[in-house]
Amino acid sequence: MQAVVKAITCDEVELSSFVPSDPATFALTLRIRIGLENDVGADDFECCVCTPRWLQQVVWEPKWGRHLLIVREFNLVAIEHHIHEYVKECSGNDWISIARMVARVLAWEFEDYEQPR
Repeated sequence: MQAVVKAITCDEVELSSFVPSDPATFALTLRIRIGLENDVGADDFECCVCTPRWLQQVVWEPKWGRHLLIVREFNLVAIEHHIHEYVKECSGNDWISIARMVARVLAWEFEDYEQPR
């Protein structure tokens, strides 16, 4: 089974027309819909994409960096390509094992979810 990116969106801005005032200093939270290759459904994953300059301006205390993609500047094509390439590497025998692999770098909506017994 193979994971594929079905959509990349952002609740903060319209990605297709977004241009940050300073491409070297920005942060966005992306929502990435990922599912199985030949399946209609998908789960939501999230990731903060930011630049080192943005981090330098807003982070004053020690901070964990999970679910974070650091880029030199805003380039939507390069960002989307990087996400697609990572997801393309995620395959397995079932969706749960694949989703856990994806969740190593992207925040999964069902991470730590336990079904009632």
